[in-house]
Amino acid sequence: MNSCVLMAEIVKDPELRFMQDGQTAIAEMTVQFPAFRAEDPMEMLKVVGWGNLAQQIQEQFHTGDQVVMEGRLNMVLVDRPEGFKEKRAEFTVGRIHRVQADLNAPRIANNPAATMAAPAQPKAVAPAAPKAPAAPATPAASKPPAPSPSDYEPNYDDIPF
Repeated sequence: MNSCVLMAEIVKDPELRFMQDGQTAIAEMTVQFPAFRAEDPMEMLKVVGWGNLAQQIQEQFHTGDQVVMEGRLNMVLVDRPEGFKEKRAEFTVGRIHRVQADLNAPRIANNPAATMAAPAQPKAVAPAAPKAPAAPATPAASKPPAPSPSDYEPNYDDIPF
């Protein structure tokens, strides 16, 4: 299964267009992310979103936004003016999340069953205070403490081969 997660910065505002049927929306934008080596230039990648997600991307994301995207990485052939075809990477986004400190801003997640409504924000719940363990009425036989992970030594003689 081709599944990727990418953290990047939007460098070109999303452009919204529609398929010939006039109903299927497509949003295209360009993002950049750091190369593997520090001395290499930033990598650029075309990102495509479809349907309701495309409209949400165009409305809510702009140049300079830091995003985390989940989706598929594809290779597409592009006709060059020089007369040959070039392979380029293209990211088809399935979910997109803004990277930010503001927890009240909306997030976008595309689900096949999802509608245009924004997902509900989780409510903060304070953890319940742990109850103190009840002391036994009579002293029980003490068990030896379980070995800690650092004390554990595997017994390789139990391996059947």
